[in-house]
Amino acid sequence: MGYQEVWRQYREEVQERFPLVMGRLGQIGEEETVQQPYRAYFAQAAALLLRLAELEEEISSGEWEKKSLEELRQENKLLYQEVLPEHYATSYGNPEYAGRELGEAFGKLLSMLYADLRSLIPYAFEGRVYDLTIFSELLVEVYNAFEGEELPEVQKIQQILYWFYHDYGEVFTEIGVMAQTNPEMDFYTRIIMDSDLEDLRYLYRYGAYITENEIGTAEFLNRMGQEEIQAMADTYTEGYRIGFEVTGKDLSKKKFVDLRYPIGFERMMRAAVKNFEKMGLQPVVTRTGELSFSGRNGSGSVSSTSPNRQYGYDHKSDRAAYLDKALVERRLEVLKTAYEARKKEAAWYAGPAVVETFGEEGFAPKANPYAWQFDEKQQKLNVYYSNMATQITNQYIKGEERSFTIIAYPIPEIGADYQAIFAETVKVNTLDYKLYQEMQQKIIDVLDSGESVRITGRGKNTTDLTVALYPLTDRTRETSFENCVADVNIPVGEVFTSPVLKGTNGRLHVTQVYLNGLKYLDLELDFKDGMVCGYSCKNFGTQEENQAFLKENLLKHHDTLPLGEFAIGTNTTAYRMGVQYQIQDKLPILIAEKTGPHFAVGDTCYSWSEDTPVFNPDGKEIMARDNEVSALRKEDPQKAYFNCHTDITVPYDELGQITVQKEDGACVDIIRDGKFVVPGTELLNKPLE
Repeated sequence: MGYQEVWRQYREEVQERFPLVMGRLGQIGEEETVQQPYRAYFAQAAALLLRLAELEEEISSGEWEKKSLEELRQENKLLYQEVLPEHYATSYGNPEYAGRELGEAFGKLLSMLYADLRSLIPYAFEGRVYDLTIFSELLVEVYNAFEGEELPEVQKIQQILYWFYHDYGEVFTEIGVMAQTNPEMDFYTRIIMDSDLEDLRYLYRYGAYITENEIGTAEFLNRMGQEEIQAMADTYTEGYRIGFEVTGKDLSKKKFVDLRYPIGFERMMRAAVKNFEKMGLQPVVTRTGELSFSGRNGSGSVSSTSPNRQYGYDHKSDRAAYLDKALVERRLEVLKTAYEARKKEAAWYAGPAVVETFGEEGFAPKANPYAWQFDEKQQKLNVYYSNMATQITNQYIKGEERSFTIIAYPIPEIGADYQAIFAETVKVNTLDYKLYQEMQQKIIDVLDSGESVRITGRGKNTTDLTVALYPLTDRTRETSFENCVADVNIPVGEVFTSPVLKGTNGRLHVTQVYLNGLKYLDLELDFKDGMVCGYSCKNFGTQEENQAFLKENLLKHHDTLPLGEFAIGTNTTAYRMGVQYQIQDKLPILIAEKTGPHFAVGDTCYSWSEDTPVFNPDGKEIMARDNEVSALRKEDPQKAYFNCHTDITVPYDELGQITVQKEDGACVDIIRDGKFVVPGTELLNKPLE
């Protein structure tokens, strides 16, 4: 079933309801049946939905195509301006403003609803009249509850919202699974393949917020020669293909590749789509994560610059307004049903091919006392849902049969040296992987001789952590570390392992780090037998605020997490690029993790595929695919997996030593005073000089 056919069927379901509810919305702005200040809220929310309905009609009729680039630019700004930082203080999208204007209880609920209504902006561009209809009906139902002289009970409004997401969650889930497994739902693919990419009006077809980052990227790529574009696409798609090859997975069994890319990179993506077609893969490109029901987790395949990251942060836990056990069980039931209906197609899903960007100014979130927060019971439900949903997905899209690749490029916001940094990034992404493979093997040979590794910081960095290593029984055929070059994880440059938890003890400290877009100051994690036993940072004024921030954003609501990965990054060229252009704090995890030792809290790199043998280029099998926690999968997968994996890097300039400790008490340094000292790795130090 193709994209237009899917939305045609949904449109038919609401063809009579849509004009009726739009007529009702038009009356809201004229009536005085709801008392102030709530009347002003409903009038503004109704006006937003009416504008989206007009926009959908302009697009479907072809009128939108007649607009000039400047008209589209102004229209885009108007759609997003109220949540921009300069206007956010007086927006209903701001839970604090809504709470003060409408009362804390109603304000929190209505701000959450308003954020969901704003999430429909891209849906208008996709022609999703069904979604516009049901959310308009929801607003009218809530509005009706406020009519009269007395205000409704808060619980009544909460119940209206609860049953809406309970009933329509089935539709949201089904569409998500269908988009993941149906290349004919090709709204985004058609933008990539059919647009005149020289005419930058195409950028506005997504309905996303468009800034100088997206415009500047598209203009920059348009100035590149086709050979340069093809080389970028080849690096990206070859990494994907090699990822299947080196892990012994059969790519010929797959039909769909999940494209994930930033708006502005369409010229590169067009070349990539053609490359994938030669591999027998069709693109699926989905947009998910905007609605509170989906967690607003930013997991959409198509991304652009956020209009206001504080707005996103304030609404990340909105599902707390209606989350309970029954809703979670309903979501899991629907997810399984949706996959079961498309189990043949789900088996053809090969995995994501991701393009990331970096260069945005750092974001340090501010606590918003009116924002929704999950209570302890809801935190446990989130963890439960995440675990169970992953298990269900893995039944239909088997982890041992899929792969991925990921690559990153800068955006214009990185500064005046954007073009030079872009060129340097291309070089970093295409370093000689054979050369690195040889040097990394020398490091692995030393690591395999030890029973543990001690990592210490220097200067203000107080890291002192001992990592226990997998005990090898036959070093001629076995290894503990993977020799990671440029395939799934571009650029080249790391060796990594799954640590043994028992005996992994000490402290990990970084003075400043950005993780998943959030800034952490003086982040400290203490480990006892491989599990986080203490954590702190200095983002906020009180220990309580800092602890809550870390538990939500780093521990992902878990009470503790294991040390799932220990790695040594070897890409000193990337590190030099960061220092030379003073962008160390802007490098994405993908690159930053290659610029020093890094440690991941959460699942191992082999999560859900631990039983699949993996071999290094020298033929040795990588034995450290498990730890004491992931081994519990055979008894209870809920105890084995945490569904998170966050890399934390200690940069070379904060690094003292990395020392291999042998069973007989002998010690051998890998890195001393931030420099590699293993014979044969001297070349890695040149960029550090």
